[in-house]
Amino acid sequence: MKHPGRKSIGFQLVLAARLHRTRMAMLLDEIGLFPGQEQALQVLAEHENGMTMGELSRTLRVRPPTASKTIARLSAQKLVGREGNSPDGRVVRVGLTELGREKLERIGIATDQLEAELNDLFDSKDAKRLRKSLRRITKQLGEHINPDDVTNGLDDEGDDED
Repeated sequence: MKHPGRKSIGFQLVLAARLHRTRMAMLLDEIGLFPGQEQALQVLAEHENGMTMGELSRTLRVRPPTASKTIARLSAQKLVGREGNSPDGRVVRVGLTELGREKLERIGIATDQLEAELNDLFDSKDAKRLRKSLRRITKQLGEHINPDDVTNGLDDEGDDED
């Protein structure tokens, strides 16, 4: 029996996103990471002087406890370092370690592999059309959402890993 949502754009979009996340989780597992951790490392790589936990949580669009949990796990793997940045010690800056930078290279390879798997499905014209359509969907849906009020579904990082 066919699924009733098979002709729904929203259903297909959600299904594709879930399967993409699952495939990426498989690739990340091969390098010792959980989904969401690669995003934290990628964001930190863009900030040479590190970031505060607040800046990181806002950039990742997750709640501060989720960012803290992610950083604690990455710190345990020695992929990030933390240092107090205020007189009272409440502001902590987080930055990549050398090991974290090395892990970024492997994340890039995994990301490229998944992107290649997707690109193999389309000729360049169809791929361009799909990217454009997805940007339109993102823009349209984003107009109805206050980015400060949501986590974009990224707040569940690692909840099933314990």
